[in-house]
Amino acid sequence: MAIVVNLDVMLARRKMRSKELAERVGITEQNISLLKSGKVKGIRFETLDRICEVLVCQPGDILEHSGNEG
Repeated sequence: MAIVVNLDVMLARRKMRSKELAERVGITEQNISLLKSGKVKGIRFETLDRICEVLVCQPGDILEHSGNEG
């Protein structure tokens, strides 16, 4: 996939665990894990908005286009 999810990087920068982010965003820790691994096909803008609010970042800090297909 050409989209890379850098959620683990942002969590490390903010010294926050997945469990805390999940609680503050209002989704399960398993969904955070799936996001971090890039094994999701989509994310709701509402969820992305909450993640950005909690991590004090922009969507581009979490999602990156790698430029490689496949």
